[in-house]
Parts: sequence; C-alpha cells; structure tokens
Amino acid sequence: MTGYVIYRLLAMAPVLFIVTLISFSIMQFVPGDPALVIAGAEATAEQVERIRTQLGLNRPFHEQLLAWYGGLVRADLGHSILLGRTVTEAIAERLPVTVSLALYAIVLSLIVGLGTGVVAALRHNSWVDQLCMTLSLIGVSLPNFWLAIMLIVLFAVQLGWLPTGGYVPISQDFFGWLQSATLPAVSLALMQMGLIARITRSTMLETLRQDYIRTARAKGLPPHVVVGKHALRNVMIPVVTVAGITVSLLISGAVVIETVFSVPGIGRLVASAILRRDYPVIQGGLLVSAAIVMAINLAVDLAYAWLDPRVRYGR
Repeated sequence: MTGYVIYRLLAMAPVLFIVTLISFSIMQFVPGDPALVIAGAEATAEQVERIRTQLGLNRPFHEQLLAWYGGLVRADLGHSILLGRTVTEAIAERLPVTVSLALYAIVLSLIVGLGTGVVAALRHNSWVDQLCMTLSLIGVSLPNFWLAIMLIVLFAVQLGWLPTGGYVPISQDFFGWLQSATLPAVSLALMQMGLIARITRSTMLETLRQDYIRTARAKGLPPHVVVGKHALRNVMIPVVTVAGITVSLLISGAVVIETVFSVPGIGRLVASAILRRDYPVIQGGLLVSAAIVMAINLAVDLAYAWLDPRVRYGR
C-alpha cells in the first residue's frame, strides 16, 4: 500500500506540470493587460510599458514560463500583480475558507443523500420512494447560482434568519461561522445530495436482493443491523466514488457560490484575479485546485481498500 501511495504521488507531478503549462499558455492569449489595469485608463503608453517591464510581461513566452517553473521548484508561486503580496500568502489566507465550506457541504450531502437513498430503497415503490426521488431530481436539476439567490431572498431577506453574505472564521466564532456558511453550503450541496441519494437507492436495492442479506434476515438479525452493518458497507463503495467527484465539483462550484455570497475563499480570489488579469494568482489558484482534486482521488482509491478487503493495490 505504501508503494502504491508513493507511486500515485509521483504520478501527480506530470499532471500538475501539464495543468500549469496549459493555464500559463492560456493566460498569454487572454485579452487584457495587467499593466494597463495597474496604470489606469489615463496612463500614457510609456507608463504602461514601464510597468510591463517591471513585471516582466514584455519578456518572451519561454522566459516567463521558465521563470514560473523555476519559482515552483522553490515552492514560490510568484507575487500577485495587484494584491501587493505573494500568491502563497493570498492562497494560504483563503484556502481554509473554501475547505471549511466544502467540508460543510459534503457532510450535508452525505448525511441527507445517504439517508434519503436508504429510506427510498427500504420503501421501494411506495409514496415515500416517489417523494424522495422527486426531491432528489429537483435537487440535481436546479442551478446552484439560482438556488443561492432564492435562498438569500427567502432565509436572509424575508425571514431574516441568516446573513445575506460574508464569512465568519470558525476559529473566531463557531456559531457565527455556522450562520454565515449554511446558505453557501446548502447551495453547493443540494445537487450533490440528489446525486448521492439516487446512487444510494439504486445500489441499496441491488444489495438488499443479495443472498447474504437474505441469510442475515433468516438468522433473525434486527433490520437496523442488516441494513447498517451488512448492506450499507457495500453501498458505500459507489457512494465514495460519487463523493470524490462531488468534492471536486464543490471546489469548482465554489467560484460562483463564493461570489454570490461574498465569501473570501479561493473561488472568489481566482474570479477577481481573472477580472483584473492577475496572472500569478490565477495560475497559483489553478495549481492548488488541481492538487486538491488529485489528492481527493487518491483518498477515494485508498477508501476502496478500507471498505472492501478484496481490493488490494500491488504497487
């Protein structure tokens, strides 16, 4: 297992290399000039060119690319053009916000999705099953940005239960964090809840028809033991796969949700950097996001071996 983990970690290097190469290359062809943004609309051509020289934007593509990779070797993501600080500092400040929001959303998705799917499977073809699947289909179909706006209108504007936006660090005030993170987390989680519910239901129905489940019932085991101990463990294997994809979607969906709710996370940082042509921040944000997604994929593969003893990794 250790050899397999080392192999997967080493395999991440070429993937990250390709991600950084693509993102860096795309930035060179995006319309707009960071030097012009810094100098202002009334700046002269000489002033803009002076800023471009200071930032190294007038250097050939290959020189900028080599300088970027040279910084990565030293664990240096560069210096933000507009924030006046290093990209590492900016990301380190915003990363805990996005991670806490994503974790909150995935916990909601798993609890509600698993519960709904199990209940629907146990009440197969009943009105409960139809209601659960209808609600899950609605959750999968609703765009998260539209849902976010509707949640703000209902729970923040009309009812006044939760804030319309902003963020309170969990280390500062747990209940304040819970209030500020609930609407963004629900907006992120609703689609994933529906997806997990439908996967759980279909897998649970198939599992409940297996011989070992009938044997467990024939031995007189209580229903909660049959479902919770024997059936749910096998159901978790495809659910873990979906959960890994879900976390990746939550990271990418955070760009929209953090912007809607004014949450100072990685998504909003990258979105504002794109608008202001802050290339180092965009590249650093994409690199960190890609690394997180690959780490999640590795964690999912390792979870397979824990859930199913038959799964073994030879490397």
